[in-house]
Amino acid sequence: MTYKLLWVCLTSLLLTACQTVSKVDTSNASDTLDATEEAQVVEANPEHIGIIDTVPTVDVDEATAEELAAATDEDVVEVEAVDDVVIVANEPKEPEDIWDRVRAGYQLNLDIDRPRLSSQLRWYSSHPRYLDRVSKRGERYLYYIVDELEKAGIPTEIALLPIVESGFDPFGYSHGRASGPWQFIPSTGQMYGLDQTWWYDGRRDIIGSTQAAIAYLTRLHKMFDGNWLHALASYNSGEGTVMRAIRKNKRAGKPIDFWSLDLPRETRAYVPKLIALAKIIKHPEKYNYETYFIPNKPYFDVVNIGGQLDLAQAAQMADISIDEVYLLNPGFNQWATSPEGPHRLLIPVSKAKDFRTKLAEIPNKERVTWVRYTVKAGDNLLLVAKQHNTTVNVLQSVNKISSSLIRVGQELMIPVAGNDIESYTLSSHQRLLAKQSRAPNRNKIKINYTVNSGDSLWLIANKYGTTSKTLARWNGMGLGDPLMPGKKLVVWLEPKKSQTAQRSVMKKVVYTIRSGDSLAKVANKFKVSVNDIRGWNPKVGSKKYVQPGDRVTLMINVVAGN
Repeated sequence: MTYKLLWVCLTSLLLTACQTVSKVDTSNASDTLDATEEAQVVEANPEHIGIIDTVPTVDVDEATAEELAAATDEDVVEVEAVDDVVIVANEPKEPEDIWDRVRAGYQLNLDIDRPRLSSQLRWYSSHPRYLDRVSKRGERYLYYIVDELEKAGIPTEIALLPIVESGFDPFGYSHGRASGPWQFIPSTGQMYGLDQTWWYDGRRDIIGSTQAAIAYLTRLHKMFDGNWLHALASYNSGEGTVMRAIRKNKRAGKPIDFWSLDLPRETRAYVPKLIALAKIIKHPEKYNYETYFIPNKPYFDVVNIGGQLDLAQAAQMADISIDEVYLLNPGFNQWATSPEGPHRLLIPVSKAKDFRTKLAEIPNKERVTWVRYTVKAGDNLLLVAKQHNTTVNVLQSVNKISSSLIRVGQELMIPVAGNDIESYTLSSHQRLLAKQSRAPNRNKIKINYTVNSGDSLWLIANKYGTTSKTLARWNGMGLGDPLMPGKKLVVWLEPKKSQTAQRSVMKKVVYTIRSGDSLAKVANKFKVSVNDIRGWNPKVGSKKYVQPGDRVTLMINVVAGN
């Protein structure tokens, strides 16, 4: 009996050992199979790639389920291998509306409840037409801005910053001398490579200013240890202002978050404006607003033009209006691109191909109109430059003149506008004339003032009972802009403050010179001065005599009986 019991125990131990070995061998076999499969992995052959959008479910009936459940390790199922098949997951569909893309890139904490924020939310939500207006202005630029912000890893709420800064007006100019959609002051613009010349102001250039804003904001974000609200406040008032406010609160044992800092009034409202806009765009239905639809696709293409080009000619080749050329390329101040560059134009995507084709067909010498001018007695470079709506620097550069001296009989090559200068409606000069012609309200009287030596904005404003800031705004200036003798300013007065001035409502009239006319005769007929006619019409004004058929533009005061 004892021997039988021992035999049973020994047999059990042997059987248990066999099962253990079987399990180990199975595990090792599995590992070997995995290693073999990994060794056989090859890169997919593009000619044999199959795209599987969905994997259909397999219905298993009850009989098959029972067979699978009853299958033993001895049952072998052969599976046919399928080579070179790659399963590709569906990529998320791009949104059709750019605002959906903006919302997707939000990174700031918008879950804030502050009185300053509430007041901005009330204002924006009660002015839906303003939101539509600035959205429509930004339609040309928003895709590019969002694209660049995403590349830089910057919160897409920042795409709304040009609304706060300039209302998406590329020609916006503040009393603090800030310019462009991102409102760079001259010094900061220069620091970030935005040139500012007679021909070109990079602060208004869509590509240049956007890249500069991204670089500046990235630097501020790093400077303030990743605090975007501090960075945004610094963008508005300067990093020194924000740093001083932080140090002040630290010394007083106070919190140093944005909402606790003692900052300038404008800056205290600046950040809440951006957050309010972001909240409205994120949940427009909550604020009874429907966002203005902007397609999530490029509006413009960047075309390398290789050199200077007349903007009227560019508009003709692209089959778009000259205003559209300026709105896409607001950095150019004059009638042509800058000879020093950048040698690029932004052209609507649908027009870019034909524009490139036509541009390639134009000889370089025909890209800009040139006149040959012979220097007369009494001429100097400044006088010649004014007569041809250009600058001394341009004349010196084009004609390779190292000094300001010219001699009688010398010939100068001068680049001039190919069309009437008035047709370049969004050039800096034409924008200024338009601004000076707009009355702040119907009850104002307009007078013209010529700057004298020793004048300042404060002196002139004090003389007419207004403020320097208001005077600067009437004339499209910043408070720190230089005031040169001879500069023409407009002053708008209340009727009771001017006994001699007449109410002025200006109308532009184009007059065709007739046989027997002279500038003096035309001036007398329309009750303006010859100098005014020359100033309004540089091309005609530079001539000694006018000829029948010449056209002159006149600004006529229709209310004063002209």
